Amino acid sequence: MLKIKDLHASVDDKTILRGINLEVKAGEVHAIMGPNGSGKSTLASVIAGKEEYEVDKGNIILEGENIGELEADERAHKGIFLSFQYPVEIPGVSVTNFMKTAINETRKARGLADMPANEMLKLIREKSELLEIDRKFLSRSLNEGFSGGEKKRNEIFQMAMLEPKLAILDETDSGLDIDALRIVANGVNKLKSKDNATIVITHYQRLLDYIIPDFVHVIHNGRIVKSGGKELALELEEKGYDWIKEEVGA
Repeated sequence: MLKIKDLHASVDDKTILRGINLEVKAGEVHAIMGPNGSGKSTLASVIAGKEEYEVDKGNIILEGENIGELEADERAHKGIFLSFQYPVEIPGVSVTNFMKTAINETRKARGLADMPANEMLKLIREKSELLEIDRKFLSRSLNEGFSGGEKKRNEIFQMAMLEPKLAILDETDSGLDIDALRIVANGVNKLKSKDNATIVITHYQRLLDYIIPDFVHVIHNGRIVKSGGKELALELEEKGYDWIKEEVGA
């Protein structure tokens, strides 16, 4: 699904990633953890193609294709979805209309006609029921006046509608209470399949009580310095990140 080889990246001439190697296969959930400033969100942004980040070295391969030269929208059309830590508000554009536009733009990029209205309505109904979303929610302006939990639930709804090959959740647990955390995690778990993959970027172990990762990776100073299973996240919760720094001699 995704192969990252010796990835170096910078922003504003400051080097952030210093040789990331990562392979994510279809059907897997990978958690990326690490202290603040270690490069977690930069990695998410670079994979998604955010233009302010410069790739200095290395390759990003999606399903055998090097996507390093593609713009963010082109990567999205190829199946990469990035949830933002702080989703933006779009007054006057309903959740439903935003999703119709997003889906049809993706279809256009793939040489397909717009999705027929009846199919779109059926898809919206199916996904909203799957994620237990009130239909009134879908008529509201995108993220306007939404609570933190509602913004995150809306992003999971977008993910459900777009059915990406690779979903990247960048600190989606930031600022969420336990109930909102469960809603988001349940949505992610319901959308998992043998044909897609998920990267969960988080600072805390608590999200991984609800989204069980196949692999946990720890980033420190722009490199993945340790990988393991769910038990690694529990060890981090118990010991903090200082022991990792000691292990790698930082």
